[in-house]
Amino acid sequence: MKKIFIALVTVLSFISLVPSVFAQYGQYGQYTPNTPSQSILIDKQVGRPSTTTKGGIVNYDYVDNLTPSDARFKPGDIVMFKLRIKNTSNTTLTGVTVTDSVPSYVEPIEGPGGYNSSTRILSVDAGNFAPDEEKTYFIKMQIGGQNSLPSDKGLMCITNSARAYNSIVSSNDTAQFCVEKQVIGVKAAPKAGPEMNILLIAGQLGILGLGIKLKKKAI
Repeated sequence: MKKIFIALVTVLSFISLVPSVFAQYGQYGQYTPNTPSQSILIDKQVGRPSTTTKGGIVNYDYVDNLTPSDARFKPGDIVMFKLRIKNTSNTTLTGVTVTDSVPSYVEPIEGPGGYNSSTRILSVDAGNFAPDEEKTYFIKMQIGGQNSLPSDKGLMCITNSARAYNSIVSSNDTAQFCVEKQVIGVKAAPKAGPEMNILLIAGQLGILGLGIKLKKKAI
């Protein structure tokens, strides 16, 4: 009887401890306070030339990537990029930096922030982002001249990457565009102009005269 009483007391003591244990550790592990989450998103796009105004201004449709079957750029062309950065969390993000890794064969000529030509990194101090706040930046780059591009490639696709981050969060994205070089050293077949036609007719008449002489001689 004594043993049964001791067992009953033990079970009741365990049951009384369960609520406090769950309060401390939760259902699946140690309890953690409800802290605000932090996240950021960057969307990098490249401009596809769409229309040109009478004043010579080019309008762009911004897309994620341009493949060889899309519009191709030429040496010396301008390439536009769009960076969209958004705070996708429910708390303010502080000290956000946006960087763009400039690929080979292009150079930035207009845009925000500063450019380090040694590291080829364009950096923008984007500051703070309130919850759901979004900021957009545009970068204008120019493709190098014909002689600055690889001599063994007629068509090449280049990837440009960008990043948005602070000490807690980070996001990366890329955009691709393709460059087609002008083919040098291939000569077009000469066109048959008036002078060439006269020479061809004279040659044909000469052959015809030679044939007449041969026939007369044979007789």
